[in-house]
Amino acid sequence: MSELLRKYVGSKRENPPWRDVKFRCSFHNTVYDVLKARGFKETEAELDWDLFWCDKEWIHEVFDRVHLQPHQRVNHFRNHYELTRKDLLVKNIKRAQRQAQKDGNLEEAEGYAVCSPLTFVLPLEYSMFVEEFKKQQANGTIWIMKPVGKSQGKGIFLFDKLSQVSGWRTDPKWLRKEEEGGKKGAADKDEEERKEPEPYVVQRYLSDPLLIGGKKFDLRLYVLVTSYAPLTVYMYRSGFARFSHARFSMNAADLSDAMIHLTNVAIQKHNEHYDEKRGGKWDLRNLKLYLATREDPERVHQLFVAIQDVVIYSLLSVQKVMIQDKHCFELYGYDIMISADLKPWLIEVNASPSLSANTPLDYDMKFALLDDTLTVLDFEKYLTGDEAQIGGFDLLYRNGTRVGPPDAAIHRSYLGCNNNRGDQLRRLARTLGMEQDKR
Repeated sequence: MSELLRKYVGSKRENPPWRDVKFRCSFHNTVYDVLKARGFKETEAELDWDLFWCDKEWIHEVFDRVHLQPHQRVNHFRNHYELTRKDLLVKNIKRAQRQAQKDGNLEEAEGYAVCSPLTFVLPLEYSMFVEEFKKQQANGTIWIMKPVGKSQGKGIFLFDKLSQVSGWRTDPKWLRKEEEGGKKGAADKDEEERKEPEPYVVQRYLSDPLLIGGKKFDLRLYVLVTSYAPLTVYMYRSGFARFSHARFSMNAADLSDAMIHLTNVAIQKHNEHYDEKRGGKWDLRNLKLYLATREDPERVHQLFVAIQDVVIYSLLSVQKVMIQDKHCFELYGYDIMISADLKPWLIEVNASPSLSANTPLDYDMKFALLDDTLTVLDFEKYLTGDEAQIGGFDLLYRNGTRVGPPDAAIHRSYLGCNNNRGDQLRRLARTLGMEQDKR
């Protein structure tokens, strides 16, 4: 829909602005398609570009060694891992909670506390975890272990006995698998590093998730941060629920069944009942409408407001440690679980959410998401900077203030509402075009 801005605003300028925007792209997926569709020019130049949609490795290895011009943008913050690495996210949320308690901001402290399930970082907090494990043992609490540096469900397992974790410490499964895989001849340094237990986070497992059709699901939501100082956050109206393809069970015999407990597409696509047409996904708006017919609509509204609270508190927890850079922005993929009592729980934040599509509907949603991301970034200088909605993105937080629907609105959150991006961009383009004509 960015062509509407080109039609009503850009085409009236002497030099069409989109023709001068140069980009580099490390990916040949939906991102690349959107960049080309907007009329931007691809370049292979090392530094002669306006936008570089790069991988995280470029940020870690090259970014600090180059000098960028004021207009140039890259799609990651330098230390994005403060939010997107599982152990650092936990550390930052706990630190922010302690500081809020110390300052006497009890409501704020509670906001941080309810962001995510009870979590410990291993091996650093192993003793604290053991103490909590013993307290919870009588309740039959199940725990889940996740490696801090892996994705797509790799290395995750559930357990209910401390001996299972003790075994991981002394003889980690990940090490045995690598050795069995025949990785002989690795460097001595690598061999030495692998003798130490792999860092994990351990969380109290959400044993009473909200189920639909007897199956577990989580939400993938998209959040765009254009600045950390001041913190400026946009949230996309669309997203999707990812379903498991096996009925949920907490039986001891089923704890090791990833098809039941993990919703990652990378795992579920191997299930014999995998739905290739829908990709195991359900549009967020359809989910919200379904919940409103099954639950008290007011509780559903509260749920979606609470999801936005989780997003805001997680970002506030890293605001002071994140290195602000005017060249940087980031499109995060938030993974949220919902418990049976309609409370949201933050599972993790992804710095590189999958932007490849596995169904035509998935492609259309991600194409629109990325097109609107580029419209927010405004390389063509169409916008005034005061817009509360841009395409499917709604301004969620700016300058210390939460932004949302007016008090008289039916919904208290735009998340999961009708994504009216086409109509909105048409109105916005016409308004901006008329203002330009007056100048």
